[in-house]
Amino acid sequence: MGGYVSTGRFFGGGKASPKKRKRGRDDDSDDDSEEDEMMRTPQRKKLKSTSKYIYDTLFVNGENSDITIFALGKEWYLHKIYLCQSSYFASMFSGSWKESNLNEIVMNIPDNTIDIGALEVALGSLYRDDVMLEPAKVVPILAAASLLQLDGLICQCADIMTDTISTKTVCCYHTSASAYGLEAVTNNLLIFFSCVTWLEQNLMDMQRSSLLRELSLELFEQVIRSPDLFVLQVEMDVYSMVKKFVFLKLVPSWNGNFKNLSKDADVFFRSYKPGTFLQTERGQKFESLFQGVRLQHIINDLSASKHIEKDHIMHKEWLLPVYQLQWQTMLCLEQGQSQGPTEETVSPEVFDQQSLRCGRVIARETDYCWRWTGYNYGMDVLFTFANRLLIFRRNTITHPVVASVSLQNSRNIMFRVRVVSYDGQGHVMYLKKSDLKVLKLNKDEEAVVLTVDRHAPFPMRISVNMLCATPPGKEESVEGLPNAPDGPNIREEEL
Repeated sequence: MGGYVSTGRFFGGGKASPKKRKRGRDDDSDDDSEEDEMMRTPQRKKLKSTSKYIYDTLFVNGENSDITIFALGKEWYLHKIYLCQSSYFASMFSGSWKESNLNEIVMNIPDNTIDIGALEVALGSLYRDDVMLEPAKVVPILAAASLLQLDGLICQCADIMTDTISTKTVCCYHTSASAYGLEAVTNNLLIFFSCVTWLEQNLMDMQRSSLLRELSLELFEQVIRSPDLFVLQVEMDVYSMVKKFVFLKLVPSWNGNFKNLSKDADVFFRSYKPGTFLQTERGQKFESLFQGVRLQHIINDLSASKHIEKDHIMHKEWLLPVYQLQWQTMLCLEQGQSQGPTEETVSPEVFDQQSLRCGRVIARETDYCWRWTGYNYGMDVLFTFANRLLIFRRNTITHPVVASVSLQNSRNIMFRVRVVSYDGQGHVMYLKKSDLKVLKLNKDEEAVVLTVDRHAPFPMRISVNMLCATPPGKEESVEGLPNAPDGPNIREEEL
């Protein structure tokens, strides 16, 4: 039988209570504090979701419906009070529109992208506070959300599309973003610009015939002209990719092996008379695209310049001014009238438009040393990656010199560097970049330009934009042509 202990608290259950020490007034205060704390601690209990009840009862079952929507061969029994969350329906049910007093509405769906499943998701989103979207179906859902003017659902589509950009989706996502005005949606990393960024970072590394076929001329040109294009390895490779793109647009029936695409494109263009392709009716629409290639960083190599002349794409009126500017720049440097670019002579905008774009892949944790060779106005720059440090070195005598070397005591180099690691879909896992900087290097002097964090995963890609010579003034440029001779231009050389 239960009994009382000295504190006056009762313990039932028929068993003897353990012996307790005597407790004073302070102990009672502790108990009160614990009970107060317990009473103030929220307890989570799962109740039946109001949102799910509303969705199942009103949307799925259509109970108490006051309007019927007919679309795509299906009918939905819905409720005006919920539909008015959509600007599309809110304007329909207000004012002098004939639909404002109707109980049945036949919706015209002008966009073939919208299917029944997408419209079901869009209408159902008005009855619930969360929506699960399947990435494979996000484009038709975006189309339906845009038709019904559902900003919240549009933003959710944008987030999903941003997270799932790949070689298979980037073009259709960009097209959808353009068609449905997604670039106007705020507070999101816009899919419109995310697709462009993804292409800038991955196009040269992940180029496939299927991707090149699907890209529009406007989008491809935007990426080709971008200073942020990750070039593997030098500008000549950009030119080669442009040729393949144009060839696939002109010969859509081509279905050969991608390894042979470059060779087949060469044969196609060389069938024209020398320098005539861009003057033909077929070629004229691609003229602006080829102008986006930075020729001044290609003709610094003998084999590359000969290759361009053999292609019969560009007429001499394009090429001769570039050669002329190259020669004038070389004389200016050789005669000591310039030590290279400075912040006063080259603005960030000019740098972005005129700089050499080059890059390489660092496959694993080891030391690398390389150069992008070619005539470089006497500036033999060595690039070293060691202990996660990226180092620039002005080489004159320490390493073998492969071209003429400037004997000026100091030379300037203007640059911007990025180090990036990607996952399998080309999404950034790690990114570090430098500001736009100018280095004044003495003979055989080196400088650390970027430190890569220890957690950065391999493989990683190094992208370098640089100028070793000051671009000519605008009064020296030729309209429509690149006008800043500079830089190495053939593939990198391991040391």
